[in-house]
Amino acid sequence: MIERHHLSIIKTIEEVGTMTAAARQLNLTQSALSHTMKKFEEQIGTEVWQRSGRTLQLTQAGQYLLLVANRLLPQLSHAEQVLQLMAKGEKGRLRIGMECYPCYQWLLAIVEPYLQQWPSVDVDVKQKFQFGGMAALFSHDIDVLVTPDPLQKSGVRFVPVFDYEQVLVVPAKHALAQRSFAEPKDLLSEVLLTYPVEQGRLDIFTQFLLPAQCQPAQNKDIEDTDIMLQLVAAGRGVCALPKWLVEQYQQRLPIAYLPLGEQGIQKQIHLGFREGEENLDYVQSFVRMAQAHERGAL
Repeated sequence: MIERHHLSIIKTIEEVGTMTAAARQLNLTQSALSHTMKKFEEQIGTEVWQRSGRTLQLTQAGQYLLLVANRLLPQLSHAEQVLQLMAKGEKGRLRIGMECYPCYQWLLAIVEPYLQQWPSVDVDVKQKFQFGGMAALFSHDIDVLVTPDPLQKSGVRFVPVFDYEQVLVVPAKHALAQRSFAEPKDLLSEVLLTYPVEQGRLDIFTQFLLPAQCQPAQNKDIEDTDIMLQLVAAGRGVCALPKWLVEQYQQRLPIAYLPLGEQGIQKQIHLGFREGEENLDYVQSFVRMAQAHERGAL
């Protein structure tokens, strides 16, 4: 009863405002569009719009169908694009969304050999989806989500690919640099540099400071990892980052690191996919290469 062209008409009219403009955009005559929607309303037994002169206002049923259109039409469009690429022998497209600021440098080490192995796959990295990746995955704006904090939801599958430890980074000559591990009270007098993310998504708060009911003397947001570590090296604050990343910067900056607590904070990077798409050959290869990178097999 509900067909794709019905949803396309509803979505287009809502976007452009009038039937005339929608008919033009959909390459239909206005009479054909009006007839199609009148017949559709008869089939479903309710009106989609309330008309007031030239103005169209969606009814409750129309609002519901618009939600359906916004969810289903991008999925159908994505499926068609993938099938077209497969038919042309181009294999597919891999749009990677980053929900982890420091993970970008880890990803670069994966992408370079992947591009060489899969020259026919179009790869794109979308950093604008940092900390909002699940919505982008469901709306088909990205195909892979890189995250250290997977949210288990129906329709999405997560695969762990990389283990790491979150550590406290301090200036090389800081008093804490000589300690075997940091305690929450050690940060009471410190300026804590963090990425611009709510505390509920920062491990140093959720797994270290807040359980001990501690807060740093000051919390400053810094977007760029290079700047953050430059500030730490200059004695302007401390921060928490993956150990593997800090070890890279230690080669050129006077910084040190120590575990967050006696047991440390152990984390994993996960790759998230829409269910079913993780079986595509070029996606499986990306997962294998990401897992091999940790073992040094690339």
